[in-house]
Amino acid sequence: MMVQSKAGVWKDGKGRGRRTPKGRQVMDDALNDVRDLIGADTPLQRDHLIEYLHLIQDRYGCLPARHLRALAEDMRLSQAEVYEVATFYAHFDVVKEDETPPPDLTIRVCDSLSCELAGAQSLMQALKDGHDPAKVRVLRAPCMGRCDTAPVLEIGHNHIDQATPEKVADAIADCAFSARIPAYEDLAAYRLGGGYTKLAELRVAENKDAAAEEVLSSGLRGLGGAGFPTGRKWSIVRSLPGPRYLTVNGDEGEPGTFKDRHYLESTPHLFLEGMLIAATVIEAERTYIYMRDEYPAVLEILRREIAALEDAGLAEPGYIELRRGAGAYICGEESAMIESIEGKRGIPRHRPPFVAQVGLFGRPTLVNNIETLHWATRVLREGAEILTGVEHNGRSGLRSYSVSGRVAKPGVYLLPAGSTITDIIAAAGGMAEGHAFYAYQPGGPSSGLLPATLDDVPLDFDTLQEHGTFIGSAAVVVLSTQDSARAAALNMLRFFEDESCGQCTPCRVGCEKAVKLMQAHAWDAPLLEELCTAMADASICGLGQAAPNPIRSVIKHFPDEVGP
Repeated sequence: MMVQSKAGVWKDGKGRGRRTPKGRQVMDDALNDVRDLIGADTPLQRDHLIEYLHLIQDRYGCLPARHLRALAEDMRLSQAEVYEVATFYAHFDVVKEDETPPPDLTIRVCDSLSCELAGAQSLMQALKDGHDPAKVRVLRAPCMGRCDTAPVLEIGHNHIDQATPEKVADAIADCAFSARIPAYEDLAAYRLGGGYTKLAELRVAENKDAAAEEVLSSGLRGLGGAGFPTGRKWSIVRSLPGPRYLTVNGDEGEPGTFKDRHYLESTPHLFLEGMLIAATVIEAERTYIYMRDEYPAVLEILRREIAALEDAGLAEPGYIELRRGAGAYICGEESAMIESIEGKRGIPRHRPPFVAQVGLFGRPTLVNNIETLHWATRVLREGAEILTGVEHNGRSGLRSYSVSGRVAKPGVYLLPAGSTITDIIAAAGGMAEGHAFYAYQPGGPSSGLLPATLDDVPLDFDTLQEHGTFIGSAAVVVLSTQDSARAAALNMLRFFEDESCGQCTPCRVGCEKAVKLMQAHAWDAPLLEELCTAMADASICGLGQAAPNPIRSVIKHFPDEVGP
């Protein structure tokens, strides 16, 4: 028998085989690095893969390939599985052996609609021209949830509002790269005002269904965009066999939306008590808060206050798990969020089954939005009439509108649910100086654009369908006569193109083709409509299904802008 003489490829003697597996080898120093970061005695969990990747990224400023190989070895996962998760999320930088790591400092400039209206493109160019790319990396980034202070950028983990090159230079000189924690109501202050008394009452109550019934009677609906009756959702999940889980969707990534951040940075315990109330009602085995990585201050607030709840005996240690996203808008879709909590790519699931039936780890799962649970606490503490007692334009309840764009005072405004765009602009101090009202986005880019002539439509659930749109997350962006509806729609489609998870062809290819068609001097309206129909009818989840709305709304309401 002939024996291959090339050293290191074939073994001598009886058995033929490689001395090492094919591909990248495990390096002892990399393995030790990973174990030191995670904790040598910490049992590894498959659903914590993204958390481990964050540890490596935070420590080294990137994900070196050798550390990914070591992590795969320690977790008994294939290299491909770890690699596909690491490369799915925008905030992870995978660096192979022959590649140069990113510089120590990264500046992310938001280029979503409100920031673009405020000059984000010129700001980005000025920063690129003013910094050595070998030392400072300047990247475009999707909405950071700070549209009220546009243009916004993040340098390290420090957000700079109404950003200028001069403010960036000052931050670099001061090494101000950490998140700034705003003043907020902590656990002690919240309990002085009666906080957690409702939770204590519910925990000893025999009839926990009564809480779900009271929330249902208030008319509270999901405030992440879907609008499903909250009390009914609680009852459905409670009726299913355990164990059951509660997941909180804090991935507020819809451009123009910042209401959840507003509440979490001021009164986080209204949300946390609502979360524990919901968990008590459905008898959840554990609760998970999925919070977007773009909110570093909120993440720190929640870490502090969850620890305070545990110290006070209001939550068992480990009962509340805080999971950190990694830059993927698609994870705002509830099934994609659950996939991400499980340590996977944020790919939406096919339905049925729905996540209420087969959700996290294959068990019945309640998914609620931050603001929904905020209001659940207020309803149970103050009574259903806090919502039912407010009526306007034939609608009842209250709505938190995130308002930005060409208004005098952007911000979050709590108004009657039947408010029109006229009411909302008035609450925001009117139009900005020198601007006249032209168009508005009623509920994020998924809702498209409406003209100023439709200024008497109540912005609420079920009132906008006849106009081909919806309230969504109540993210209102106001445009003036100095702006272009066509350019705004192109900005929205570029966002969808970037954020498509790529799972289904209608969305992945459709968004890309739509952007190319929309860049033409004159739009080919029939071809765009054909594309929109394919995307809306055949996409798996709401991203691809709603992405055509900006195109259709501009063709319908602003025909003069799209050409003959």
